[in-house]
Amino acid sequence: MIKTIHVNTSKPYDVHIGRGLIDRVTDFIPKKYGKYFIITDDNVSSFYLGKIKAAIMSCPESIIFPHGEASKTLSTVSSFYEKLSEAKIGRNDCIIALGGGVTGDMAGFAAATYLRGIDFIQIPTSLLAQVDSSVGGKTGVDLPTGKNLVGAFHQPKAVIVDIDTLDTLPSDYFKDGLGEVLKYGMIRSPEILTLLHEHDTDSIKTVIEEIVYLCIDIKRQIVENDEFEKGERKLLNFGHTFGHAIEKLENFEGISHGLAVVAGMKKISELLSSDRSVIDTINEISERYGLDRAVNFSNAQLLEAAMTDKKRSGDSIDLVICEKPGESTVVNISLDRLRNLCE
Repeated sequence: MIKTIHVNTSKPYDVHIGRGLIDRVTDFIPKKYGKYFIITDDNVSSFYLGKIKAAIMSCPESIIFPHGEASKTLSTVSSFYEKLSEAKIGRNDCIIALGGGVTGDMAGFAAATYLRGIDFIQIPTSLLAQVDSSVGGKTGVDLPTGKNLVGAFHQPKAVIVDIDTLDTLPSDYFKDGLGEVLKYGMIRSPEILTLLHEHDTDSIKTVIEEIVYLCIDIKRQIVENDEFEKGERKLLNFGHTFGHAIEKLENFEGISHGLAVVAGMKKISELLSSDRSVIDTINEISERYGLDRAVNFSNAQLLEAAMTDKKRSGDSIDLVICEKPGESTVVNISLDRLRNLCE
């Protein structure tokens, strides 16, 4: 059964969720484009690039880049521009992002900026991309000073979520996505937390389609209310300020995004949450699914690394705290107070 979630943003689009969608990809891709250009990485390409190119006859060109966060740079996107230009991709053509969050972020940013903007389609193949990054229109790349510091809001024309692609996902990448699933449960969904409590690393896959749907629908609601992150959308950053700082200090290679976010959720909850059940819930679920990762940096080091965070404004920063599991709020905290808490 295929479920469709309509995302009613400034440029509306549909998210299609189901099994076997890669084999039926032409059913969900708009037919109005002259050519399609696929951007993917060297992990995903061996599984799905051939299938997509065979299905879409007007898809002669593609580019494959080395997988991983280390590739998420302006120089990689620059190589995309060159290939797009060589392929004579124009404004009546379309980019297809085939892969995980890194692929979607970079392909989306290339689409947002090449020829001052062309359309793109997301086909997320990782759990993290399916539940989070493929929906909402955030695109971008990292700088040495911080994560996602260069980017643009650019909504996709469609998102095609094939749950079967998770079968080819290595277990570490699946765990990475569960970090973002836990975030959604903590900020907005006791139902997701219940599913995580009721299952374990083996049985969670029996309800993963339901979990993906719930996460996307939560993101839909938040993005429709606050497309350009002026208020409510900041809730999606729970754990990300310190999480991004951890990734930066690890040179974007020593820890995955999802596990860094879990560590960030723990750190900020230990500093600011008044409800012990918040910390207990994060600890219990992270232990159950193997999401714990030792962080060998002090709170002061993390705060210093977070000084380039996009949510900082002058001498204060917006942070997300959970009032209790399943409920969250955005608070603006002075850097002086935060420094005192981190000492």
